[in-house]
Amino acid sequence: MIDIIKARRENLRWNLLNALNKARPIGAQDQLLLTVVQSLYEDCTPTELHSELEYLKDRALVDIDKKPDGHWHAKLNSNGVDVVDYTVHCPAGIARPTKYWN
Repeated sequence: MIDIIKARRENLRWNLLNALNKARPIGAQDQLLLTVVQSLYEDCTPTELHSELEYLKDRALVDIDKKPDGHWHAKLNSNGVDVVDYTVHCPAGIARPTKYWN
């Protein structure tokens, strides 16, 4: 049986990595990232977004600057770039599609 909540969480992480890859080298504010993920999951909240960004930070894939106004600025680091570029193994908990090209 498919765990929908787990699949959503892992897919959200992959989509965040891809969005941050497109925002390189500057990174992106959480408001922009929320807009991106709400195009996939319209009920995504800032709390859910921050939770998944924190997960990616704990996996050493993104760097986060938490601003005093409560907003976050996230940036893909070199480990995150390698995961998105399929040059390293993808950690468990991220729904990176299987590479089908050479």
